[in-house]
Amino acid sequence: MALVAVGQLTSTASMANNLRQCQLLVKKAVRAGARALFLPEASDYIASSGEETISLAKSAQESEFLVGLQEEARREKLPIHVGIHELGQDSRKVKNTVLWIDEHGEIAQRYQKIHLFDVDIKDGPVLKESNSVERGSQILPPFSTTLGKVASTICFDLRFPEISLALKRQGADIITFPSAFTVPTGKAHWEILLRARAIETQSYVIAAAQVGRHNEKRVSYGHSMIIDPWGTVLADLGSNDGEPEIATAEIDLELLKKIRREMPLSRRTDVYPEV
Repeated sequence: MALVAVGQLTSTASMANNLRQCQLLVKKAVRAGARALFLPEASDYIASSGEETISLAKSAQESEFLVGLQEEARREKLPIHVGIHELGQDSRKVKNTVLWIDEHGEIAQRYQKIHLFDVDIKDGPVLKESNSVERGSQILPPFSTTLGKVASTICFDLRFPEISLALKRQGADIITFPSAFTVPTGKAHWEILLRARAIETQSYVIAAAQVGRHNEKRVSYGHSMIIDPWGTVLADLGSNDGEPEIATAEIDLELLKKIRREMPLSRRTDVYPEV
């Protein structure tokens, strides 16, 4: 078994402050004995407008946030899974990505968000992510780690089970959903969707979430979670937006194998297409 940590913070437009928050989470994860730390979507910054989102984006080599986090991973020999912004192909947009920084501080995996959050909720938020963010175009296969095979998605991808089912078919043991869910959608759907993805793929789900008020326009739901392949919530950080916090849980690949062996989910691909 391997102990993992999921982190929760309130990112703002200050990358220096966001790095300090993440450095604190690294210290807490190391102190807890975690073998890896999972951080939310957009841990580097959350801006108050699309224009500000674009203006703050930097290359991986120039981002003080990313370079600082790579140094933390290298010094502590702790893999870090973290959501950031990167420069887009089009200068008018950025990429919403999640990185796996290995224990040597190197970027070993990079996934770009496929489904963008374009919503207009009555009496709730109006967010058009596609105005400032480029869509990804590829589901990346799970990659091998000391925890098992890890697969990455981001936030709104959670609502599309096809991705998780495809990742399970490709051998995922752990599926991640780093996120910044709004409060209305979080209250209604967050835990339900995460548990559904865990149950239908018989995989561990790790969902690091932003929490609290980022600026005058944006508030996130929190409730970072770790869920086992049976759908049991092993950790839930709630909605406290004070000091950045972690929660930990064990990844038990023997339990995963037992669940998949005792309740095999055999697809009827003769009746419907394989995802």
